[in-house]
Amino acid sequence: MPAYTMRFRLPEKISPGIAASRFYWSPNDLGSFISPFGPGLGLLGPVPEPNIELVRLAVMVYAADRSTPRRAGSSNWSCRDLDIEVPVQRPERWEPVRERLEALLGFLSGDAWTLQFRQATTPTEQVSAYRYGGAKRVVLASGGADSTIGALMSRHGLRDATHILVSHVGATNIAPVQRNIVQQIGALIAGPEQFHRQIRFSRRQMQPGGFPFHNEYSTRTRSLLFLALGLAVASIERLPLWIPENGFASLNPPMTSDQRGTLSTRTTHPLFLQQLSDLATEAGAHAEIENPFALMTKGEMFGMAADLVGLDAASSLLSATHSCAHTGHRSHRLPVSSHCGVCFGCLLRRASFLASGVPDRTNYLVNHEARPEAYLRNKSVEASIRHFVTRGLRPSDVSVLSLPPWYSTQDAYGLCKRGITELELLFA
Repeated sequence: MPAYTMRFRLPEKISPGIAASRFYWSPNDLGSFISPFGPGLGLLGPVPEPNIELVRLAVMVYAADRSTPRRAGSSNWSCRDLDIEVPVQRPERWEPVRERLEALLGFLSGDAWTLQFRQATTPTEQVSAYRYGGAKRVVLASGGADSTIGALMSRHGLRDATHILVSHVGATNIAPVQRNIVQQIGALIAGPEQFHRQIRFSRRQMQPGGFPFHNEYSTRTRSLLFLALGLAVASIERLPLWIPENGFASLNPPMTSDQRGTLSTRTTHPLFLQQLSDLATEAGAHAEIENPFALMTKGEMFGMAADLVGLDAASSLLSATHSCAHTGHRSHRLPVSSHCGVCFGCLLRRASFLASGVPDRTNYLVNHEARPEAYLRNKSVEASIRHFVTRGLRPSDVSVLSLPPWYSTQDAYGLCKRGITELELLFA
């Protein structure tokens, strides 16, 4: 069982064995992570201790996930046994929710998690003054189409108030996309200045001392870190956090018998969001989370944006977003800003443009005359989507969605049917 822990200080010497099992996060940015702040999150402002610890938990989950390759080719390739130790000020705060957190992480990633909480004193680091006075809401702004519509509707709804847009920057090519979107939204909807906080946080390729990490690229848990960082910002003034995602993708009905191991992401699943909020709150953290589009398809969201700003403006804004799930374009000498056009994110995006009537100006590699056939063939889930659309939705598909009590099976069935109708447009 891979076991990982975190330390706040770098030793004078790191052995290969220690490098394989220990992550270092120090205030001086010399550890295992690229981060603008230390383990006390001082640069974000006076974040309450429980939310600092929630971020540490998310960092450890993300780092362990990223550093433990899956057993590709085995019958249960998606399941790993992962043991992590999280440094916190008061372990007794987290111990009552530990087992439920382990189960929730398993729901998210498909792995078997074991958590331990170790008492540790947070290193001293400078705490920045809070700079977002007057903000009424925090919105996660990934650079994707759904979060862009969330930011657009938030600005429209707040009118004379403002919000804080929090962006996580993993791949550096996404940072200018995020900034451009925020600028466009500010020009489309009149209102006060928007606060935009981009946070670059990622695990380094090598440990201090030059030992390379193992790499796993599926990283189903990365957006948990994004969520925890958003909650950290929101916790300072106890603001609500929006995590905008269309309800069809959030529910993610099984499209093939092995879909849990290929297309699935559950960070915005309604049960995951509710249980994360409940457990974090029980541990003392601020965790007011809302997905305002939990009952809408992506095409319906696109249509709502067009109704608000017009078809041309919606086309310009949404075509500038980034939905592609793949980040390997550069290594194949392909434009890093392009979309493959054949992954789940791209196919759902293309269907949503068609369903809403919003003109799609996205650069898809699949549409290029000199398209990289082998690269696209390896990335494509088009056959799975076509099969799912052809066979249609079954009652058993809804019965396995793990809905929270407030989400009726009737609502889920109707939403999934509408989502499938949009996907059908790809094959018309």
